[in-house]
Amino acid sequence: MFEVTVRDHMMIAHSFRGEVFGPARRLHGATYVVDAAFARDGLDDDGIVLDIGRAGEALHAVLAELTYRNLDDEEAFARTNTTTEVLAREVADRLAQRLRAGELGVAHDSLARIRVTLHESPVAWASYERAP
Repeated sequence: MFEVTVRDHMMIAHSFRGEVFGPARRLHGATYVVDAAFARDGLDDDGIVLDIGRAGEALHAVLAELTYRNLDDEEAFARTNTTTEVLAREVADRLAQRLRAGELGVAHDSLARIRVTLHESPVAWASYERAP
């Protein structure tokens, strides 16, 4: 299995509901380093998984839809705790939509998986993996 990963970052504000979150129930900011990995069994005729530049542009575009926003105010996240895990799934789903729209230059069924990892800090992160 071959895999190409691109990296970017986003800065958001949010709060959580539920006793388990303690002080994070208050509005706070978070900066995430975001990795998006695209995998396929074999390489294409050009010897690549996909164009790394297009993958980076797609990730940047998805993160631009989220960064510098208070996610508590976003309709897409109404009644949702925007945990690191939830945001990893959201970014992966939005990348899959762009892939299916042809923005990454490869057919969605040529890839085996998309995995998005959000790094909260140097010692903590969460990932979500899905079919393209």
